[in-house]
Amino acid sequence: MIRSLLLLVIAVMLLPSCKPKTTTEMNPLLTEWKTPFQVPPFEEIQPDHYMPAFKKAMEEHKKEVEAIIQNKETAAFENTIVALDLSGKLLDKVTGAFYPINGANTNPEIQAVNREVSPLLTKHRDDIGLNPQLFERIKVVWENRETASLTKPQQMLLERSYKNFIRSGADLPEDQKEQLRTINERLSSLGVKFSENLLAETNDFKLIIENEKDLEGLPEREINRAAELAYKLDMKGKWAFSLQKPSWIPFLQYAKNRDLREKIYRAYFMRCNNNNEYDNKEILKEIINLRVERAHLLGYESHAGYVLELNMAKNPETVFDFLKKVWEYALPVARQEAVAQQEIIDREEGDSKLASWDWWYYTEKITKEKYDLDEEETRPYMAMLNVQQGMFDLATKLYGITFKELTDIPKYHPEIQCFEVFDKDGSHLGVLYTDWHPREGKRVGAWSTSFRRARYEDGKKIFPVISMVGNFSRGTGDKPALLTFEEVGIMFHEFGHAIHSLFNDVPYPGLGRVPRDFVELPSQIMEHWILEPEVLAMFAKHYETGEVIPEELVEKIKAAANFNQGFLTVEYIAASLLDMEYHSLTEPSVYDVLVFEKEAMDKYKLIEEILPRYRSTYFSHIIGGYSAGYYSYSWSEQLDSDAFEAFKETGDIFNQEVAARFREYVLSKGRSDDPALLYRNFRGKDPSIEALLRNRGFIE
Repeated sequence: MIRSLLLLVIAVMLLPSCKPKTTTEMNPLLTEWKTPFQVPPFEEIQPDHYMPAFKKAMEEHKKEVEAIIQNKETAAFENTIVALDLSGKLLDKVTGAFYPINGANTNPEIQAVNREVSPLLTKHRDDIGLNPQLFERIKVVWENRETASLTKPQQMLLERSYKNFIRSGADLPEDQKEQLRTINERLSSLGVKFSENLLAETNDFKLIIENEKDLEGLPEREINRAAELAYKLDMKGKWAFSLQKPSWIPFLQYAKNRDLREKIYRAYFMRCNNNNEYDNKEILKEIINLRVERAHLLGYESHAGYVLELNMAKNPETVFDFLKKVWEYALPVARQEAVAQQEIIDREEGDSKLASWDWWYYTEKITKEKYDLDEEETRPYMAMLNVQQGMFDLATKLYGITFKELTDIPKYHPEIQCFEVFDKDGSHLGVLYTDWHPREGKRVGAWSTSFRRARYEDGKKIFPVISMVGNFSRGTGDKPALLTFEEVGIMFHEFGHAIHSLFNDVPYPGLGRVPRDFVELPSQIMEHWILEPEVLAMFAKHYETGEVIPEELVEKIKAAANFNQGFLTVEYIAASLLDMEYHSLTEPSVYDVLVFEKEAMDKYKLIEEILPRYRSTYFSHIIGGYSAGYYSYSWSEQLDSDAFEAFKETGDIFNQEVAARFREYVLSKGRSDDPALLYRNFRGKDPSIEALLRNRGFIE
């Protein structure tokens, strides 16, 4: 009895030291991460952690901004511009942990968070960007810039900060500020809905095949993959094809059944255009018209004029001129390609007319007939993990960086790999995640993103945590994941973005983002190395025998490298022109997006056998960060084609002196100086469109 009482007393005495954890202490997004390299503790983070963390982070950010406003000292570069640039660290941490997951591994709970937080973040940004007291301090620093003795990066940060506030509406009268807030919040909600509809519509469609005869022409690998998908859908004994690119593209390439080719392609290009709950026509119409209204409020004729002011192109006229020049070379080639395909149809079938869903099928036939090249011959040499290792080895030869796989580190999905990246001197450079396979919670396409961007704190480098994401088919049976050459290009492309992020070394976070039409240079240049024999020898090894891809097969690939460039260029430029036509409107005059799209394509005489790479209702690039900017891939191709010629001219595609200059001026400096000047410092001259045209085989 006495012993029991004693234990009870001890327990009561201990109670004060066992206080329940506060909400902040229980939320992993609001605590210090003790994970390796302080990566997000993915296994601990639950969907219901996000909203409290977002709200807490926005609250802290507001306090930091208020402290800048209330500072009694005269506004100066350090106490205003730098202080603002460094504010919002917790918000950066939370958004960095949320948005990459929402894109690559979402679910209904995370999507609900996105819907709720999107307008809140928009309001939060507007509260800062439209704050008159904060803007007054920034304006004081701007007006005193001539006497401030600022370095070039400091000048760039000041100019960027001042222009951002002007472009955010800080100088508008109060009634127009409120109008701008309303537009921004509405655009934010519409953008979220557009993306959710696209993901749902993409996931909803499956082409189910019950008759084995309808699989005629398809390689065994694709048949096995379709059987696996059907099995997962509880349709054992059938075959299923989805609207994920690794599924529908091979079906269009190989399936002999033309009606089924039409069915799956029509499902693809009719996404969010079916007058159902996922329809995006009215959403896009409202987005385009609201963007015109916002541009007018901010003093611009069009949304494109607003966007392009900060890009290398500077204005819509320059972009249209550039796109039209490429179009003039590409469209005649595409017409010739269509004639060649129609000749095969006439020879083999007699009474059919080439349609958009036939293009891949007859392109594959011509490739075999003209170049004796079958994609199935190359696939065994393109094992995904070999390709990944090959691009790592290429980076080692160019920049001296190395990669070590990390197995004991948090991941947001079991399929993901993670690597520590070391600089050429052996020091830590960053962490890199790779996530290559499709799943229901992942949006389509491929991209590179960051859980944490590189920055400096109190003079100490905070290293980045980067992720590369794709949608490449998994292996089947005892075969590993085998890529097409297009997919190899996609992997190298995203790796270029990742290297850009890893090498980022700017003194202020606000200088880390380069213009949209410059950002594709680091990614697209990586694609130029793929067909070089020395690089192929690094990764193009047969998955069973280890044999390096035969020289004879490489020669076939090279011979066919510029085949179908008319189609590839035209479908891309068509989408770029569609983007520019929407965003160059000077009045909110879109009443029917389908009519607008048709009239735009008719204007440029797009042939009916080719559709724009992205039609209006699923053109997610222009809902995200590429509005009036989809042209950027082609614009950057001027730069990357010219930049790769700098390596070729030395006779050494791994020339480390050229690579060092490329790292110094292109990959590490961000927006510390004018991008055109940085490129000239690297190359010694301006790029030209001729390099792009040579790269695509349009000129010698």
